[in-house]
Amino acid sequence: MKVVIIEDEKLAADKLEHTLKRVDESISVMARLASVKESVRWLAANKPDLIFLDIHLSDGLSFSIFEKLSLSIPIIFTTAYDQYAIKAFQVNSISYLLKPIRKRDLEEALSKYKSLHQAHHIDVEKLISSIRNKEPEYRSRFLIRIGDRMKKIPVSDAAYFYASEKAVFIKTTSNNDYPLELTLDTLEQELDPAVFYRINRKYIVHIDAIDSMVAWSKSRVKLHLKPVPDDDHEVVVSTERASGFKKWLDK
Repeated sequence: MKVVIIEDEKLAADKLEHTLKRVDESISVMARLASVKESVRWLAANKPDLIFLDIHLSDGLSFSIFEKLSLSIPIIFTTAYDQYAIKAFQVNSISYLLKPIRKRDLEEALSKYKSLHQAHHIDVEKLISSIRNKEPEYRSRFLIRIGDRMKKIPVSDAAYFYASEKAVFIKTTSNNDYPLELTLDTLEQELDPAVFYRINRKYIVHIDAIDSMVAWSKSRVKLHLKPVPDDDHEVVVSTERASGFKKWLDK
């Protein structure tokens, strides 16, 4: 099976390709594309068996690919925005995969693709309409349990989230720390990506919590957060996420 991965985050593309090889060694990745423009040019001259397609690319929504090309190639969507796109994906697509992509979900999506035995046409206009007309739904509050006490914390009070000793905590703007029964991976999907960004394996930060920034080695960025983290560790945007972080800040 020949596939193409259309994804503008290198780390996400690396993980998807690695997982594909674990699922089926016979899969061949013909190309990895990062933009609408690059994808249109490549797909005009090549025809893979299957496309793995992210929604938000470096130069716009990937749906615009279909406005420029007439394609009948089956597509599996990969996205971090299931809150407002799931219904759209269920219209005519083969499947969708929610980031971070799990091996089991990938296996199920490929199994569905193989069972169809034919190319699957996507109702692009209906997909685009659904994406544009439905507002995203992100988490608005947390219910914190401390012993037999419970406390409600609005997401608007969050400065950042961090992992420490196999637990996840929320740091509020008033410099309080509370444990959460959630992983950073789950939080990354539930928080509004316009104001929160996963900078590394340990931190998700609110844009207003960034007090200052310093260019660091290997294209990384060192952050000074407010409130200041309790530990002495430096808060640094990882190399893999630095490019996306800069794009996020520059919107």
